[in-house]
Amino acid sequence: MVLIDISIQSRVVIGISAMLLLFASFLIVFISNQRKKLQYHKSLQAIHEEQQKNLREQNILLEQRVIERTAELSKQKETLQGTLEELKASQLQLIQKEKMASLGELTSGIAHEIQNPLNFVLNFSEVNTELLLEIKQRIASETLPKSFTDDINPLIDDFSANQHKILHHGKRADGIVKNMLQHSRRQTGAIELTDLNELADEYLKLSYHGFRAKHKTFICDFQTSFDGAIGRIGIIPQDIGHILVNLFNNAFYSMNEKIKIRGGDYEAKLFVSTEKKGNKAIVIVKDNGMGIAPTIADKIFQPFFTTKPTGEATGLGLSLSYDIIKAHRAELKVDSKESEYATFTMELNY
Repeated sequence: MVLIDISIQSRVVIGISAMLLLFASFLIVFISNQRKKLQYHKSLQAIHEEQQKNLREQNILLEQRVIERTAELSKQKETLQGTLEELKASQLQLIQKEKMASLGELTSGIAHEIQNPLNFVLNFSEVNTELLLEIKQRIASETLPKSFTDDINPLIDDFSANQHKILHHGKRADGIVKNMLQHSRRQTGAIELTDLNELADEYLKLSYHGFRAKHKTFICDFQTSFDGAIGRIGIIPQDIGHILVNLFNNAFYSMNEKIKIRGGDYEAKLFVSTEKKGNKAIVIVKDNGMGIAPTIADKIFQPFFTTKPTGEATGLGLSLSYDIIKAHRAELKVDSKESEYATFTMELNY
């Protein structure tokens, strides 16, 4: 009995040991599988993180390339836009030159046609004036009935006055024709690097002395402020000088007219300044003369328009100046208050 019990116990122990061994085997396999699964998931996560990292790097690289390409395209656009603006400006300049050339030919033709008959009018007017003077002298030297001289002398005086008016206006017309011819024959010189300050100062002095030669009582206090930063600028000096002379002479005339009205309680002052602003050289001419009425401010650049009395001007000065400015691809502006001041601003491009 004892041996049987031991045998049974041994079998039970062996069975339990086998079960424990089997359970341990299953547990080891299970743990191993779980570790493999965990390692697999970790590997997947690492791969996913690596892919995300690569994707982020690629996105950053693509964004950088997009920014660089956008900047490159923007630069190309700006370059093309600048080229287009230059082409448009050149086209406008060519159109303006063609207009000026056509206008010059037309003006020259008209002026030449007018010049010949106008010369006859002037010549015969001078001859008639001399003949009328001789007639008056002859009548005065002869013994004629008083009734006859009383009738004929007023007629001769009226005839002489009319002849004087014809001669006066004929000379004015002759001046206009000569200005038209000068306008049509104006040769555009070459662009030169010019000291704008010296040019303005030189023409200011020339204009002032020239005006005083005709109006000896005229005195003007002119003040200058020249910006040394302007340096030398590419312009046609003869053309710009022509504009400056017109502006200075108009200012002197306006101030001289105000002197006639105001007398001693008025002091004529002219301010001339230059300034460099960005890529522009600016010339300002300001006087404290009669100013410009608002009703005519938009007409002053029209050909043959003038506010001066008959015989004082042809009305071509500012018109020609405006045409010259347009040919230079520049601007000429005016600001004025009637009876107080007039300011002309010329903006030239470097």
